[in-house]
Amino acid sequence: MPELPEVETIRCGIEPFIKGRQVSRVVVRTPRLRWPIPVDLASQMCGRTVQDVERRAKYLLLRTEAGTLLIHLGMSGYLRVLEQPQAPGKHDHADIEFSGGICLRLNDVRRFGALLWLDGDPAQHPLLAGLGPEPLSEELTGDYLYQRSRGRRLAVKPFIMDSKVVVGVGNIYASEALFRAGIDPARAAGRISLVRYRRLAEAIRQVLREAITAGGTTLRDFSDQDGRPGYFAQQLQVYGRGGEPCSVCGQAIVKIQLGQRSTYFCRQCQR
Repeated sequence: MPELPEVETIRCGIEPFIKGRQVSRVVVRTPRLRWPIPVDLASQMCGRTVQDVERRAKYLLLRTEAGTLLIHLGMSGYLRVLEQPQAPGKHDHADIEFSGGICLRLNDVRRFGALLWLDGDPAQHPLLAGLGPEPLSEELTGDYLYQRSRGRRLAVKPFIMDSKVVVGVGNIYASEALFRAGIDPARAAGRISLVRYRRLAEAIRQVLREAITAGGTTLRDFSDQDGRPGYFAQQLQVYGRGGEPCSVCGQAIVKIQLGQRSTYFCRQCQR
């Protein structure tokens, strides 16, 4: 699944092509994704100009003067920018065409993504209203995590992966941040000190910033034949390295299942 850094990379990739352009045509080939694409999407969008391309959690928001297109890429989706006409493939479910011949094409093999039209304030939509703070914002602090964790027996890794607590900390990035903060991912969230939560908040920011930078540097041309950014191109210290030596102490990285997710950590460095 595309995580926050990948979605941010996509946002940065498509923004120069579509911001300020007017929608000329909308083609929907597969209306039934995770949620049905609105039947009136074309009439809502045609003639509208994209004023901003934003991200909230893992959702992309294409804001116009009359409403907002919410895009979610689900488990396998991605967007491509086409500057020349190209025949759609089997899983190319929708095109948004713009002035100047630009086309934004949604490909989603598993069809778990979404294209939804929102009237009014997007922040009030049910998909967005209950989300926690952005991890790169000033709202995410160690003090905030400490207060939210009091009395919680839930392990700290699923705690920071809860989008109601903080958005965008996926499985890979949670493992990496906890390693940097020196925190055992299975430790109860309510038993971690304020000092350690302050360290963890900073580690989350560092890992995500590095991942965004890595995605950006591997994205040579968002309108190329493939169109996929280079996911997870950053150097991972624990995730996927079960049995390999820890880069700090040399002990073997351990792999466990935690909250039905693969979790990697160092028993020596993380307490």
